[in-house]
Amino acid sequence: MNALIRYFPTVDYSPCWQAMRALTDHRGDDTEDELWVLEHPPVFTLGQAGKPEHVLNPGDIPVVNSDRGGQVTYHGPGQTVIYLMLDIKRIGLGSRGLVTAIEDSIIEFLNDQGINAASRDDAPGVYVNGAKIASLGLRIRRGATYHGLAINRDMDLSPWQRINPCGHVGQPMTTLRALGVTLEREETEQQLVTVLAKRLGLTPRTAPLPDWYNSPSTLSAG
Repeated sequence: MNALIRYFPTVDYSPCWQAMRALTDHRGDDTEDELWVLEHPPVFTLGQAGKPEHVLNPGDIPVVNSDRGGQVTYHGPGQTVIYLMLDIKRIGLGSRGLVTAIEDSIIEFLNDQGINAASRDDAPGVYVNGAKIASLGLRIRRGATYHGLAINRDMDLSPWQRINPCGHVGQPMTTLRALGVTLEREETEQQLVTVLAKRLGLTPRTAPLPDWYNSPSTLSAG
């Protein structure tokens, strides 16, 4: 199965979210799956189960109420986000199977960098020695998924101290750079996409940026 891979520079969270939802609402049985690979400007997002009390001190960073699963998380420069717009019936995975496949893909990528990582039954994501390096949050709608994963490459971790990450008080965070991985952004993203596509049974094909990204409301984002 083909999957279109779209590599964005930086894009604001809200228009990206609306575009993901629109693609999901209008897709048909023959619509190709897509992966959007990008960075967001600083933003906190609250999932559907998100409790406002887990946002401790947002300061000048905006807080967006999102329709993904999970609690509160942070996106910002130096973090790679991969959104997965997938027909899960066609792929042959349920929601739990998809989460496991994504986590295992990240663990495989980290293992390729010489890092021993693991998932947790009680908290989605990927962890290295107890510190969280990757977060997950998905939404299933009309038999398809959107939202996805975020992995910390070389980001400022101080904003995480303004929240309880994913609802866990005092959860330590880490980055690829802190663990000695010096891959550039492009190489990191390409390797992650390759591992994800293989595990999900997808044939990746790089595609241009969509029309919505070049609209006046998003020109300032990238």
